[in-house]
Amino acid sequence: MSDNFWYVFSEQYGREEGPLSENEMLQRIEGGQLNRNTLAYCDGMANWEPLGRRTEFKAAFADAPAVARPRPPAPRGRTVAHEIEYEIHGEEMQFVEITLDPLEACVAEAGAFMFMDPGIEMKTIFGDGSGQDDSGFMGKLLQAGKRVITGESLFMTVFSNRAGGRNKVAFASPYPGKILAFDLLQHGGKIICQKDAFLCAAKGVSVGIAFQKRLAAGFFGGEGFILQTVEGDGLAFLHAGGTLVARQLAPGRTLRLDTGCLVAFESSVTYDVQMVPGIKTALFGGEGLFFATLTGPGTVWVQSLPFSRLASRVMAAAPRIGGSRKGEGSLLGGLGDLMMGDR
Repeated sequence: MSDNFWYVFSEQYGREEGPLSENEMLQRIEGGQLNRNTLAYCDGMANWEPLGRRTEFKAAFADAPAVARPRPPAPRGRTVAHEIEYEIHGEEMQFVEITLDPLEACVAEAGAFMFMDPGIEMKTIFGDGSGQDDSGFMGKLLQAGKRVITGESLFMTVFSNRAGGRNKVAFASPYPGKILAFDLLQHGGKIICQKDAFLCAAKGVSVGIAFQKRLAAGFFGGEGFILQTVEGDGLAFLHAGGTLVARQLAPGRTLRLDTGCLVAFESSVTYDVQMVPGIKTALFGGEGLFFATLTGPGTVWVQSLPFSRLASRVMAAAPRIGGSRKGEGSLLGGLGDLMMGDR
């Protein structure tokens, strides 16, 4: 057994844990606290890796069945959202599989659905899916209006278990990256995120808008004048592109980052936008004119591959709109493309 100390990224609580000895890691695997997809790191590694890839722990996973992880119990009298269970599958292209007890439900963005058991009923609702059925028509209209402002659809989809036993429904990430599970009770009941980061949540979780107090953050922040809020006491799932990292900011500690790389942050974090210093750097640096500044206390989640960056590279390389296919040359050149049907 090695003397290395390990760090793990908890998907359930959205934070790093460690240092842990190898023996402590094995005990957590046996206890079901860590699974094959849990991200881990120790000295000498180039980057975070799923535990299932590490030779040190493969034997521990050999006979361990995949178990859906329940949400920790909420304080008595505070539960509004349904208490769902979940399991995240995959590595680069992940999906989350949610287990619903009878009469439990979850909500999801349009286009996120992957599969479901026969006992699951799918229904489109008008509003944000918070389950506030007594809010009246005007209340539901206001909820839907908030979603329109953030650029989302007027409608969300509710998946309810109408059968007698437990049933499952799954939702897939839209592009390569990671799915992050938030127990909102562990984050003060509220997370602020990019408008396209929300994937799905337990029914009862409210998806709304967060107006930025500073105009600069709205006009130049790259995320629009409005960010999305996810509020409640249940589980919510966000998606991030590429590799995901959580940064814990102490009070007064500031983190600067590309605006597109911001995934989410706790409501205690202050968000602003600042101009890149120096005219030469701003105009010719190739990184844009502005970057986001986030000041603690609180946790910030950052992605390495914003979808806008991925899309711009794809568009630039597309042959039909002026790009070129590097590494696909042939002796016949353009004539060969015509003959082979590539154009």
